[in-house]
Amino acid sequence: MTTLASPAAGTAGDARGALALPAAATLLALMNYTAPLAMLTDTAAGLHSGPTAQIWLMSSISLGLAAALLAVGSLADDHGRKRVFVLGAALLAVSSAACAVAPGSAVFVAGRIVQGAASAALIAAGLGLIGATFTGPRRAHATGIWGAMVGLGIALGPIAAAGLGVLGGWRLWYWATVAGSVLLAVVAARTLRESRAARRRGLDVPGVVTMSLGVAALLAAVTLGRLGWTRPEVAALLVLAAVLLGAFVLVEARRREPMLDLGLLRRPRFLLSVTGALVTGLGIIGLMSFVPTVLYVTLGMGPLAAAFLLAIWSGLSFVAAAQARRLPARLPAGRLLAAALVLNAAGQLALLGLAPDEHWWRMVPGLVLAGIGSGLGNAMLARLAVESVPPERASMGSGANNTARYIGASLGVALVGTIVTGTGGHASPAQAYAHGANVAIVVCSAIALLGAVFAALVPDRD
Repeated sequence: MTTLASPAAGTAGDARGALALPAAATLLALMNYTAPLAMLTDTAAGLHSGPTAQIWLMSSISLGLAAALLAVGSLADDHGRKRVFVLGAALLAVSSAACAVAPGSAVFVAGRIVQGAASAALIAAGLGLIGATFTGPRRAHATGIWGAMVGLGIALGPIAAAGLGVLGGWRLWYWATVAGSVLLAVVAARTLRESRAARRRGLDVPGVVTMSLGVAALLAAVTLGRLGWTRPEVAALLVLAAVLLGAFVLVEARRREPMLDLGLLRRPRFLLSVTGALVTGLGIIGLMSFVPTVLYVTLGMGPLAAAFLLAIWSGLSFVAAAQARRLPARLPAGRLLAAALVLNAAGQLALLGLAPDEHWWRMVPGLVLAGIGSGLGNAMLARLAVESVPPERASMGSGANNTARYIGASLGVALVGTIVTGTGGHASPAQAYAHGANVAIVVCSAIALLGAVFAALVPDRD
C-alpha cells in the first residue's frame, strides 16, 4: 500500500496532478450543483413537473451529496483516493447521461441524487489527495486553489447552463457534464498516483448505513417541509432521521475502528471545521441560492441577467479564495474564518432595502463584500478540513466538513424559502418577496455573525 505524504514522495508532475485534477473535479461538481438555478423553468416544463417535483429538481443533488460525503471520504482513505476519485467521475458521467435523456421528473431526480453521490466522491477524495500530497505552506496554497474552485463553480454553473440552454435546450448541459466527467476519469486513471492510509480499516457497514439513511431522511423532510411543515410525512421523516442518526452515534461510539471517530469532536480545529461549514451552508449558501429567484420576482430580471449579477458574489469568492494562499501560513485559520464570516454578514446586510423599484446596481457593494468573505471562508474551511484530522484520514476530514456544509445549505434554502414565501399582507407578489427577502437577510446575517463569534472563541490548536 502506498501513502502519498508530500510532494517529495513523487515527481513535481505528480504534485501538479494531485492539485489540478481535484480542482477541476470540484469546479465541475459545483457547476453542476448550481446549473439548474438558471434553467429550472425550462427543465420543469420539459419534464412536465408539478410543484412538488420542481422542489425535488433543485434539492435532490444535495441529498446525494450530504448522504454520501462522509462515507466515500472514509472509503477513499482506506481503499484508495485515486480509485474512489475515478469511480466518482465515471458515476457522474453515467448519472448525467440519465438526466440528459430523462423522460420525466422521477428519472431526472434519481439521476440528480446519484450525481450528488458521484460529486461527493470527487470532492472528498480530491481534497483528501491534496491533504495527503502537500504539507505546510504548500498545503495552504493548494487548499486555497481548491477553495477558489468552489466559488468559480458556483459562478459559472448558471451562466454555462443558461448559455447552453439557448444553443440547444436544457438537456445540453448534462451532455456537457458527461463529456467533462469522462475526460476527468480518463486523465485521473492515467496520471494520478494512488494514495491511501498506511493501515486499512474494515468497512464500517452499520456506520455507513445509519449515517447515509439518516442524512437522507433529514434532507427529505426538509425538502418536503417547504410544502408544509405540518404534513405527516415530514414529521415521520424527522423522527426517522433522529432515530437513524442517534443509532449512528451509538454505533460509532462502540466500534473499535469507526468511520467517524467521535473523539475528533474534542479537537477544537475539527469542531471548528464542521461548525464553520454548517454555518456557511445555513447562513450564506442558503441565502445566495435564493437570490436569482428573488431577482426574478422582485426586479423582473431574466435568468441569464440574474446569473451574471450573482456571479459578482461567486466570482469574487473565486478571486478571494485564490489569493488567500498568499496569506502567511502562520495566521490562524480560525481567526481568518471569523473575519470571513463577519465580511459575509456585512455584505448581506448591505443588501437590505430590496424593493421592486430598486435598481440592480444597488446590490453590487453588498455582493462584493460577501463575495470576498465567502472566498476567504472557503479557503479556510478547506485548510481546516485537512489540517484538523490525522494525515491518513484527510478524505474523511473533507467528507465531514462538506457533509456539514451541504446539510447546512439544504436547511438554509428551506429556511430562506419559508421566510421569503411565508409573508403576506402585501399588494403584490414582488412586494411580498422583497419584504421576505429583507427578513431572510437579517436572519442569515445573524447566523453568520454567531458563527464568527464561535470561530473567534474556539482555540485554533489541538
